[in-house]
Amino acid sequence: MADLVGGTFPDRSSGKERILIVDDEPNARKGLADILREEGYDIREATDGEEALAQLVEFAPAAVLTDVRMPRMDGITLLKRARELGSEAVFVMMTAFASIETAVEAMRAGAENYLVKPLDDKAVLVVLEKALEKLRLKRDTASLRERVRERYRFHNIVGDAPELQAVYEVVKRAAPTRATVLILGESGTGKELIAQALHEESERKDKPFIKVNCAALSETLLESELFGHEKGSFTGAIGRKEGRFELADGGTLFLDEIGDISPALQIKLLRVLQQKEFERVGGVQTIKVDVRVVAATNRDLAAEVKTGKFREDLYYRLNVVAVTLPPLRQRKGDIPALVTHFVEKYAKAYGKDIRDLAPGTLNALLSHDWPGNVRELENVVERAVVLCKSSQLTADDLPPTLRGPRPSDRSAGALIPGATLYDIEREAILRTLEIVGGSTSRAAEILGISVRKIQYRLKEYGSGGRRGGGEDEGEEQAG
Repeated sequence: MADLVGGTFPDRSSGKERILIVDDEPNARKGLADILREEGYDIREATDGEEALAQLVEFAPAAVLTDVRMPRMDGITLLKRARELGSEAVFVMMTAFASIETAVEAMRAGAENYLVKPLDDKAVLVVLEKALEKLRLKRDTASLRERVRERYRFHNIVGDAPELQAVYEVVKRAAPTRATVLILGESGTGKELIAQALHEESERKDKPFIKVNCAALSETLLESELFGHEKGSFTGAIGRKEGRFELADGGTLFLDEIGDISPALQIKLLRVLQQKEFERVGGVQTIKVDVRVVAATNRDLAAEVKTGKFREDLYYRLNVVAVTLPPLRQRKGDIPALVTHFVEKYAKAYGKDIRDLAPGTLNALLSHDWPGNVRELENVVERAVVLCKSSQLTADDLPPTLRGPRPSDRSAGALIPGATLYDIEREAILRTLEIVGGSTSRAAEILGISVRKIQYRLKEYGSGGRRGGGEDEGEEQAG
């Protein structure tokens, strides 16, 4: 029974789909089975609906061709029972009675199509293939939706720095609720990613996730975009338009760069948050919506409230749950894992066979401050993948501004004569991270130190500083 739930079908060696033929007439059933077997389909037969129900569980067909009128259980009842069991097999109904009423009843019950006996071989194959193609499209859509959800689940957001883990914990708790969330952080830190994760982890995940960049539109256009407008409400309004609040009804509305909206729009937005209602531009009809609002900004809204640039009451409405994303320069320990992720992503996208980083590449990336944060890092890695000529990404593939002294160009053995313990430790950590694809946990296991110590060292290497004795002792105790 579990194989039926959610349209999951057992693996099969055949390249063709499984088909179940249900008909109480032996000759008609056998003739149809022979035709479909010749086409390469995996065929099972059943004499009536009762027998077919058992086959649904055992055989798990992709399609069912069933007679409508049969003893014990007719085809329409079989279809209804199959849906109750969770089967997503497509049904094609067959009957010798070409009545419109029967056809309508079958289609209303969920049949994909309808064939009239005596069957035409070519018509059967065409109808069956179209039905199966629709099933494939449904499966592909479901698979794509699941991949999109996986992309945004918290455990798939790259980064395990303590600062980021604290963000995940807050978001996990807030996601199942209706609370408005305000995401703060510099440009490029991943605010939209967190907003999408909030939606995907909530009960609204099957409803719309609508995005609006408040900084990209003028006040008039933004008002129309948010609330919609009526025909003739302003020059160019040639028809009625639904706003983003209407489109997001039941789901989530992500208002990016919320700090850029005008005072007039702040008042209207406050009303929607408080009363869950609004009017379109130029309209008089009050529209009620159920929308979860997630807002984001790179501005200091608390400071703008003090200067009068942002309404205090709106700020507190938005700031029910606040999340601050740390800039990349404060979590450089995540850079190895992020680089590995982006290299894999763009190597696949551009058809490149890039297996690892050459010595010195990771060191060059760690030495940069990344004012554009993760977005800048992603762009740099994409560029490097495009320019890469070998199976290793080298520092020469990076932009000139990122190329600098690369101590990792020397082997660990070459470092030892005259090198400090600090230099040797640094070389060991960076080279091990390059070998294990940026995994701090695997590097820590190989080196026999804690993950926390590696993250501490990476942050230190990125800042260009050296530890002192007292600092090392404190860090060792913490690790």
